[in-house]
Amino acid sequence: MPSLDVSELNIVVSILGAFTVLYGLIAVKLKGVWYLGEALPAVLVGMLLGPVSAKFLDATRWGSAAPDQQDAITLGVMRVMIGIQLVIAGYQLPSKYLKLHYKELIVCLVPIMAMMWLATSVCVLATIPRVSLLATLVIGACVTSTDPILSQAVAKGPFADKYVPRPLREIISAEAGANDGFASPFLMLAVNLLRLTENRQQTLVERSRGVGDDTRDVGIALGNWVIETLIYIVLLAIVYGAVTGYCARMGVRFSLSRRWIDTESYLLFPTALGLFIVGTCGALGTSDLLACFVAGCALNWDGEFLAETERRHDEVNSCIDVLLNFGGFIYIGIAIPWQEFHQPDITGITYPRLFGLGVLVLLFRRIPSLLLTYKMMPEVVKNWKEAIFMGYFGPIGVGAVYYLQHTRLLFPKEQVASARERELLDAICPVVYFLVLFSILVHGLSIPILSAIYKFYNVRPITEDAVEIRRRSIYVATPPNAFKGDRDTFIVYNRFFRPLVGMTTLPISRPRTRSDNDSMSTEDEEEKKRTQIVTFGRVDTE
Repeated sequence: MPSLDVSELNIVVSILGAFTVLYGLIAVKLKGVWYLGEALPAVLVGMLLGPVSAKFLDATRWGSAAPDQQDAITLGVMRVMIGIQLVIAGYQLPSKYLKLHYKELIVCLVPIMAMMWLATSVCVLATIPRVSLLATLVIGACVTSTDPILSQAVAKGPFADKYVPRPLREIISAEAGANDGFASPFLMLAVNLLRLTENRQQTLVERSRGVGDDTRDVGIALGNWVIETLIYIVLLAIVYGAVTGYCARMGVRFSLSRRWIDTESYLLFPTALGLFIVGTCGALGTSDLLACFVAGCALNWDGEFLAETERRHDEVNSCIDVLLNFGGFIYIGIAIPWQEFHQPDITGITYPRLFGLGVLVLLFRRIPSLLLTYKMMPEVVKNWKEAIFMGYFGPIGVGAVYYLQHTRLLFPKEQVASARERELLDAICPVVYFLVLFSILVHGLSIPILSAIYKFYNVRPITEDAVEIRRRSIYVATPPNAFKGDRDTFIVYNRFFRPLVGMTTLPISRPRTRSDNDSMSTEDEEEKKRTQIVTFGRVDTE
């Protein structure tokens, strides 16, 4: 007898499928015209259908519905989501990018991140009343890194194609990929100074006395930080990612030379590599995020992997990227702890304080550090305007949620935690989640507003560095900052993906016509453009 089976699995996959279908029907409008991206609509759907509103989606009811299972689910979702996309972000950078721009990356990962950490911690200390200095350092470290997924939307989205120079886009993408793993030293330094170590097992450095008032305790905490964090978590992750990426590149080259690997397997290779690294690094206890990014860079170290994906018309990884964004950000919308955003009697947290914290973090977390250091990166950040752009668009997202859940695992449950640990555990969840929500809303709406301002002041898109790409269907919309070359091609300016380019006639520029912004044009318009003489560089995509 047929019966209605409204199980949690059926509800989740139905909602994810419905959202993907409805979003896809107007994706060109959402991304290319309104510049809304995927994160903001997905989070709003999660909020509307989550446990505080429609109650269709609730992670506490999933699986066995065990107590506290949501923390483990959240950490797992974030790890897989970030790990795969960091491999993709790594291989999409130009060949040898880490070697050619190591000075700029060192500036981004050391002085800029240190200033971001301290500035964010001061903002938390100024707005959240019942949190100690060391607790604010832990919270600040969770939101120090720029989110690798939201930053990719800034660096590679339609708005960036039109208005953001490629060197700036590349450093934003590379910094977001690398600094998510480099947030670990700042986090673990604060954690080692805060936690009482009688709740943890013995390690290489003697821990029996704990971290207390004795000045020698600082030396113990620093010793554990150097051994556990700098050497085991960071250095091992870099070496592991580099070796794994190198071996993967050699394996792919060997299989290609003998034509053993088919197109499907080749295009799925970054996703499979990301899953492998997330699993093995999780087992080893080292940084899976940093290892994934390094492996992605090593995979395309000679530029051949990205070039071959272009020749094979890769749309697989972008589709995986979109699907992960939908699922991950809908989940964040579900997991937002609304009930903890107002607890004046416990931590002093209220909605006005959180809103003030969001504004302070937006203004002081990143912009001042970029203005102080951008002259140390003249090849990628040309002037103070680009420094402000790079400083403003340093969003907080899934990386912060990952570090939040990771931090909560480092401390005992609240019932047996010390007073200092309890005040941290009470405050860290609402503060981090609110900053994530605030960043998604503000940065998600900033691009449409900035685009409207550019149009009002008639700021012209970048019309340099052109490349021809193949048009796969007459129903394919014209890419951002592009025009139709002939029936089978588009001419694209300022394209992010440029594998093995050898162009001598660039840049080019031409006046735009009305039909350049249309998804299709008439036969007469196509014939006129076929008669025009356009000098451009060609990337072999066949």
